Amino acid sequence: MKIKQILKLLVGILIAALFMWLMLRHINLEELKHSFSNTNSFWVLAAIMAFFIGYACRIERWHIMLKQDNPSLTWGNCSGPLLGSFAANNILPFRAGDLLRSFAFNQQLGVSSGVVIATLFVERLLDLLMVLVILGIALALFALDVSSFVGVGSATLIALALAIMLVLLFPQLFRPLALAMAKLIARLSPNFGKKLQDEIHKSLATLSHLSKKGTMLRLLIWSSAAWIAEGSVFWCAALALRSLTAPEAAWLALPIGTLATLIPSTPGYIGTFDYFIVQAMQALDNPINPAIAYALLVHALLWLPPTLLGGSYLLLNSIKNKNHTTQK
Repeated sequence: MKIKQILKLLVGILIAALFMWLMLRHINLEELKHSFSNTNSFWVLAAIMAFFIGYACRIERWHIMLKQDNPSLTWGNCSGPLLGSFAANNILPFRAGDLLRSFAFNQQLGVSSGVVIATLFVERLLDLLMVLVILGIALALFALDVSSFVGVGSATLIALALAIMLVLLFPQLFRPLALAMAKLIARLSPNFGKKLQDEIHKSLATLSHLSKKGTMLRLLIWSSAAWIAEGSVFWCAALALRSLTAPEAAWLALPIGTLATLIPSTPGYIGTFDYFIVQAMQALDNPINPAIAYALLVHALLWLPPTLLGGSYLLLNSIKNKNHTTQK
């Protein structure tokens, strides 16, 4: 591991530790224990069901993106790599899961790395757009000031959402810049530059296809379904904790906690995610200890299923590849 990566990891750990301390410094263990003791298992199970529905929607969205380059690709072919990448991101630093999804499953998916990277780019933009929309709706419903949560005004959020839509619908605007960068790299390293140019052309072709109105509409529909399902995870978790006085704050916790994952932290967003979840819950006057219990419950519901399922897939896939190599 390079010194720069080590420093980046240490900074993430320190930031995570700071936010954990900010969250836990006023904790009352007896009250926290009481909050968990009254957990309604029915709503926990409902949250888990909503989680799986949300991930099924995410897999279908990715499936739609990749089918342009491999029409024979199935939903099942996409499910393992997607869950595996989420598992890797949850336990490994530096977004290792994204790199894994970009380069480790090309043969199984029947597409190039450039195509996968383009779909990841679109996936991130769609997710950010959905989070901004949900945040705007929640702030309007609860009559809250946006700047108190994200440090910027509503005009900035609207401008950001419009910029995302511009990139999604008109990716060809960025073609000259991408190709110019590729040509510059080709001058420095002809062999690598040639490969990079090929991948950029494939990526741009994928982005252009995905920007078509019919395709983008389908992606927006599946993105909306995925985030409504994820919001249901937050809401069901809030209903599971009877000590919360305003469970509807879960719909504010969803975008606030998700945006907090942009802050450098540890794998799994320990500390940053939890702290801002607590802040969102307290914004609607939920007591602090039930809010902390809620943050820990939501984090577990979002972290455990993909880590266990995706980790199992990666392990089995590794054993399968090892056996295949041995047989050769």
